[in-house]
Amino acid sequence: MKEINEKRVVYLYEAVKMGTVRAAADKLNVAPSAVSRQISLLEEELACTLIERHRKGVTSTEAGDIVLRFYGESVASEETCISQLQLLRGLQRGHIKLAVGEGFIDDLMSGPLPEFNRLYPYLSLSINLAGSNEVIRLIEQDEVHMGLLFHPDNHPNIRSQVMSRQPICAIFSPQHPLAMQAAGALTLEELADYPVALPEAHFGVRQLLALAEFKERIRFKPILTTNSISALKHFARSNMGFTFLPRFAVAREIEDKQLIAIPVEQTILAGGEAHTITRLGRQLSGGPLHLLQHLMSWMKAFEENH
Repeated sequence: MKEINEKRVVYLYEAVKMGTVRAAADKLNVAPSAVSRQISLLEEELACTLIERHRKGVTSTEAGDIVLRFYGESVASEETCISQLQLLRGLQRGHIKLAVGEGFIDDLMSGPLPEFNRLYPYLSLSINLAGSNEVIRLIEQDEVHMGLLFHPDNHPNIRSQVMSRQPICAIFSPQHPLAMQAAGALTLEELADYPVALPEAHFGVRQLLALAEFKERIRFKPILTTNSISALKHFARSNMGFTFLPRFAVAREIEDKQLIAIPVEQTILAGGEAHTITRLGRQLSGGPLHLLQHLMSWMKAFEENH
């Protein structure tokens, strides 16, 4: 049995629906013989009798009913597909997947994401918190549409859509001795004797710090190592010591006067960068593309205002 020729099924459908071959021919604007011919070819291809001819017209056989049921389901599926595509084009539906470093969450949830939700209320989001290496893996495997991370390594499968310069600062409680004494930027040498908490090695902040340590011949020995940006902030807030983070990661705590960020006089740390990334070659459309454009505008504005 050959595949069903849907163009020929249209002739069968119209003949049964209209009740006669002539009426179907008039609707399709073809000769009655063309309708009969197409139905005959379809019967030959499917090795089934599809219609019964009577004095008053034609009716479908049991086999014809099966073919017409297939045709009806096919038309319904096509209409559903077109409707869903129209909804996507109009951003009336869709789901967007993000992978982000934890330090971005406060800024995302207080700025661009609520605004995006107001603009496109029918689009849903999922957010996967991850370190830099995991964000890149999720992007490479197409498990998410885009990622936000701090200072990613150069990677052949990753495209940086927008970059915002975000220097790494020393983060203190206002009661910390260095916070109370510092009049300007601090050096790594000045920081080396104080208790410090650091993110784990797969975080961009830690990787950048390692380069700075190598250059300055200084080695920090953290009393706390964690994969949680929140834990780092709590460490500094409780005045157990200090940590290293870009300013945007503690913007809310700085505004609430719970923490302060002091620049570090070190060129590598001053060159920290936040990136919005996608997989090289992936063409985003619909909701994901609109969110990417929204985040790109937000990151550019953020850098200009800070």
